[in-house]
Amino acid sequence: MKHTTNSQSYDQAGLYTLSLRMVIGWTYFSAFWRRLILENKLIPDEKGYIGEKFNHFLPNALGIKPIIEYLVTHPDALHRSMMIFTIIEAIVGLFIILGLFTRLMSIGIFSLALGILLGSGWLGTTCLDEWQIGVLGIAGGFVLFLTGSSSYSLDAYFLKKNKCFTQKKWFPWLGSGMLPITSPKVFVLAGSLLIFGLTLYTNQYFHGGVWGNLHNKSVKPKLEISNISYNNSDLKFEVYRTEGADVYGSFLIGIHILDKNGNILKEIDHKELSKFSKGHIKNHYVAKVKPGKHSLIIPLGAKADINIGIDDILKKEAIHTLKLIDISGLEWAGRIR
Repeated sequence: MKHTTNSQSYDQAGLYTLSLRMVIGWTYFSAFWRRLILENKLIPDEKGYIGEKFNHFLPNALGIKPIIEYLVTHPDALHRSMMIFTIIEAIVGLFIILGLFTRLMSIGIFSLALGILLGSGWLGTTCLDEWQIGVLGIAGGFVLFLTGSSSYSLDAYFLKKNKCFTQKKWFPWLGSGMLPITSPKVFVLAGSLLIFGLTLYTNQYFHGGVWGNLHNKSVKPKLEISNISYNNSDLKFEVYRTEGADVYGSFLIGIHILDKNGNILKEIDHKELSKFSKGHIKNHYVAKVKPGKHSLIIPLGAKADINIGIDDILKKEAIHTLKLIDISGLEWAGRIR
C-alpha cells in the first residue's frame, strides 16, 4: 500500500510540473531552432555568429574563464564546440518536452543552466537577465529530476506498456517513476540549500545583490589599456573591452597622444578611425575590433593590439599619455612609461 501511495504521489508531481517541463524544454530547444532553422548563426565570420556571442561572456565569467579564452583563441575548436552545444540543447530541450528520459535530461538542463550562470550571469542591461535564466534553470532542472514525468510523457507511455527497459534499475534514475532514494527530505533539503547558496553567491559576485552597493557591468562600456610602448615610428597598445552591453559596441571616435601637461601631440578623429587600416589591428579573439562607418568599433570581449604611426610627432620624448574617447563621452587614459 505504501509503495502504491508513493507511486501515485510521483505521478501527481510529474503531472503538476508539466508546464514547467514544456517551458524549460522549449527554452533550450528554441536555441537550436533560432540558430539553425530560422537563421543560421553557426557560420564563422558572418553577422550573428554564436561564437562571437560566446566571446562576450569572457571578461567577467566566473570559474570557466580559461575554458572560454581557450575556445575564442582557437576558432576551429570554438566552432566545433558551438555545434556540439547547439545539438545538445536541441536533444535536451526536445526530450524534456516529450518527457523522454526526463531525469537524465533534467541533469542536462541543470548543467546547461550552470554554464549560462557562470559564463554570462553578469550580463543584462535593464534586469539581471542571464543570471535569472541561469539560477531558475538550475532550480527547474533539480525539480524535474525530483518529479520525473507522468501523464503526457513518453516515459509514462513506456511504463504503462511495461517495456522491458523500464524494469531496469537505472530507469527510475534516468527516466521517471518513483525515485529510489531512502531519505527524500534530506536529499531535497540538501539540494535546495546548495542551489539557494549558489543563487546568493552569484547574485552578490556578479551584481552586489545581497549586500553593499549594487552594480551592473552591462550598462556602459569600459576599456582597459595596457602594454603601451613606442619607438621612433610607431606607438603600440593593447585595448580590451571588459564591460557594457553585449549587443552594443563601444564606438571609439578619438585617440589622443598627450604630453605631461595634457597638450595634444597627435589626434586621430572619428573620420580617420572609420578608415583605420585593418593591418594596424591585431585581434586576439573572435570578437574583433574593426573600423565602422563613423568610428572604430570595439565589441564586448574584444581584445586587440593597435599600432599608430607617430612619425609626425617631432618631440617624441614629450609623449606621456594615451587617451581613448568613446562616442558616449567616456574617456580612458593610460600612462606611457
